[in-house]
This record gives sequence, structure tokens and C-alpha cells, in this order.
Amino acid sequence: MRVLIACEHTGVVRDSFLAVGHEAVSCDLLPTEAPGPHYQGDVFDILGDGWDLLIAHPPCTYLCSSGLHWNHRRPGRQAKTDEALAFVRRLLDAPVPRIAIENPMGRIGSAIRKADQTIHPHQFGHDASKATCLWLKALPLLRPTQHVAPRWVNGKPRWANQTDSGQNRLPPSADRWKLRSATYPGIAAAMANQWGKQVFSLGALWSG
Repeated sequence: MRVLIACEHTGVVRDSFLAVGHEAVSCDLLPTEAPGPHYQGDVFDILGDGWDLLIAHPPCTYLCSSGLHWNHRRPGRQAKTDEALAFVRRLLDAPVPRIAIENPMGRIGSAIRKADQTIHPHQFGHDASKATCLWLKALPLLRPTQHVAPRWVNGKPRWANQTDSGQNRLPPSADRWKLRSATYPGIAAAMANQWGKQVFSLGALWSG
């Protein structure tokens, strides 16, 4: 299976698919942080190159719920959100038979369509909470693989990446957006193992 991982510079999802035998390429405007097949440039340059599966992580700066309130306060910011939505629509309309779009809760769900699924890292072996939405085309829901129990603070669940009040522990920094946007390896492995096997199974049925 030929897999394109769009808007990924870490190589985490790409390498998970490579590890189970698929041909996988990451693509981003930034260079890859891990050696491996990577196209540095516009994803639409290669989107029509005969991929079987597209997994895309569109930049969420102008899409996530936490920042949308600035659209009414900063001139030009709404236009940035509109541009980001147009980018997502082009990805969803890509000539690829199976597509997964990953993003935090935000404008995609209200402007395009509701997410098919919301997952957390603590469902896939990580001591962390981060609501991540998936918009799927011809793919099954991702099945949790390993639950990590939280600690409890005043009756509320909290994981290791959260303070007792529920805020993210990462302090402000120049690369905070990179750290926050990286896909957790447990989620990447589930994508490769579950979606990769499902496509292989369908391929065997078609060839038979």
C-alpha cells in the first residue's frame, strides 16, 4: 500500500507504516526530523501520484477552538481560518480512495462536517489527555489499544501532561506548537496496524 502522510515533519506516522511493510512518504513545508522518505514542499504537488491512503494533519493554528475567539478581535484572522478550511476541503476531495484528517476540536466540525471519531492518547498507551478528532473516508474507526488510567483530582481525571486544574503542562516556547502537534507513537502504530491490515484484507477480497 502507498501511504502519504501530509503535514508531518516528525516522521512518526510515516515510520509506523514503514515498520509494517507499507510504502510511506511524509510531506511538509519543513524538512523531516527523522531520516526517511519525505517530500519537502506543497502536498498538492504530489497528491495525485496514485496513493492508496492519505493521512493528513492540517495546521490547527486558525482552526482549533481555543483560538477562534481571536477572529473577532484581530483583523485578517478570519481570512486565515477561511484559508485553512479551504485547505482541509481540498484534502478531503483528494483523488485518494481512503482518507483520514486529524485535528483538534474546532472549526472543521462546524464548517465542514462533524468528526467521525474523537480519540485520546491515553487510549493508546500514553499517560496523556489530548482530544483529537478524526474525519474518515472509507476507513473504520480506530480501536483503542491500551488504556492508561488517570490520577484523580477533586473527582476529575487528570493525566501526566496536565496540571491539577486540567491545563497543559508545556510552558510557552518557540517550538511549543511542534511539541503539541506531534502524533503520539501509540496512535500512529494503531493507524498502521489497523488501517493497513484493513486495506490489505480488502485488496485480497478484490483480487479474489
